[in-house]
Amino acid sequence: MKLASSLFRALLPLLALACFAGAASAQEVRARQNLEYRLIPPQPVESGERIEVIDFFWYGCPYCNELQPALDEWTKRKPADVTVRRIPVVLRDTWMPHARIYYTLELLGEAERLHAQVYRSYHVEELHMSKPDVMEQWAVRNGIERRRWLDAYYSPEVDARIARAAQATKRYDVQGTPSLVVDGRYLTSSSMTATVRGILPVVDDLVRLARQRRADK
Repeated sequence: MKLASSLFRALLPLLALACFAGAASAQEVRARQNLEYRLIPPQPVESGERIEVIDFFWYGCPYCNELQPALDEWTKRKPADVTVRRIPVVLRDTWMPHARIYYTLELLGEAERLHAQVYRSYHVEELHMSKPDVMEQWAVRNGIERRRWLDAYYSPEVDARIARAAQATKRYDVQGTPSLVVDGRYLTSSSMTATVRGILPVVDDLVRLARQRRADK
């Protein structure tokens, strides 16, 4: 019994090392650069000590619509050191009215409540949401007072946010939607994954990569 006990004590460090190696292996980044993600020119992050994930989207994109429920669920379970924000993509002038919808909702404090409803109204109800009069009626049906909506929709602040979104689309080298950028350096898109929802495991990997990079500084 004493011999067995001595052997067990001698093996403990090796067992602990094996467990540690297994845990480290489980945290390995499997996403491959230039396959599932690519590097972009480094951009400043607004999240301070937390890792920033930006959802670059367009309301008219069917793939963004498909991703949105899964991304909402991912956002609810994301690590505590991660923050998520959205930027509507402006690749061409015809996308600006949809950016105007998002920033009007954001200015009114209604983006979280109605973001998914915009997708539904466009893709299921097939509303012509680039038309201001359609959006005015939509806003009223969804509980926003008409005057409040119009004041925000045509406000200089919303104009400025749209202009910044167009600039961000270029700075972050966003070429299509949906695209997600992690910590201002790593971009993945549904065009780089086998399925639309397959973008989220890649984001998990990129969060780990960003965390490792921050720790190595």
